[in-house]
Amino acid sequence: MCCLIAILALGFPRIALFLVWLFDPAFLDAAYQNMAVPILGFIFLPCTTLGYAWTVTFEGGPSSIPGVIVIIIAVLLDLGTYGGGATSRKRPQSA
Repeated sequence: MCCLIAILALGFPRIALFLVWLFDPAFLDAAYQNMAVPILGFIFLPCTTLGYAWTVTFEGGPSSIPGVIVIIIAVLLDLGTYGGGATSRKRPQSA
């Protein structure tokens, strides 16, 4: 089940974030004090929201080296999705 959620998170991070909230709300409650940040994360940076919640479970927390690496990768994934959409709009349409 855990591997399925991980694969789902890479392909469909908003669906994975919703399913994590639905089936294991304690996972998000441990990382965030209120639900405002996960809701904003659901809208703007879903991979980063999931990545930060996951790094809270690490031994050193989000400030450890593995935690920082996971968060940086998640931010790059989120920004890549926005950048990919912008570059596809700039391409001229061929006839």
